[in-house]
Amino acid sequence: MPIVRYGEWGRALLLFPTSHSDLWDNENFGLIGSIKHHIDAGKLSVFCVNTINNQTWGDHGLPPREKARRQALYAGYIEDEVVPHIRRTLGDDSARLGVAGCSFGAFHAANSFFRRPDQFDTLIAMSGFYELFPYWLHGFSNDDVYFNNPMWYAPRTNGHARHLLDHSQIHLLSGQGAFEFPDKSRDFSRALGAAGIGHNLDLWGHDVPHDWPSWHKMLEHYVGQRIGW
Repeated sequence: MPIVRYGEWGRALLLFPTSHSDLWDNENFGLIGSIKHHIDAGKLSVFCVNTINNQTWGDHGLPPREKARRQALYAGYIEDEVVPHIRRTLGDDSARLGVAGCSFGAFHAANSFFRRPDQFDTLIAMSGFYELFPYWLHGFSNDDVYFNNPMWYAPRTNGHARHLLDHSQIHLLSGQGAFEFPDKSRDFSRALGAAGIGHNLDLWGHDVPHDWPSWHKMLEHYVGQRIGW
């Protein structure tokens, strides 16, 4: 699977595409352009990847068990291939990366972040959802579902992984305008808060819709002012 990189210097940010997009859509719809001045200044390098949404949750002919199996394989691809590739590119085999995404990309970003806090130290999740059950699974569950369903496993993080989470940045963002679903972020925030996991829930206004221009402003604001890179 291809990976595209923007920038040569700075902290690494892994950026997932939206639901049926590919790795070029973050550029084609202006998200890369919104932070280009930070990339050009050497503040960060952005790595964009594809998903397999069309072969998993977007394939309505697949049984839930197979969708979950493919999701688990995709998560393993990020952990076992993409992150080591980025670390080699950076020349740092232990680097913890930033990860971000919009809409379905926010789900993948959060899933990667909470599964492997040893690989990621910053999450910027924009207009996301964090629970596959019940909409995507129709009552089915197994280990592949559990360990790719952040609402279930993230609040139960303990041991060294919990220590790493406590020394990470977790940002859950959502608009409240047309086609947004801020309750998804609120629900996940409540679950993390009940578990004592520190995070930032940032709900933008009712004039902020579920659309690329909103994510341009969100990502630029966080890269530029909030995450301290």
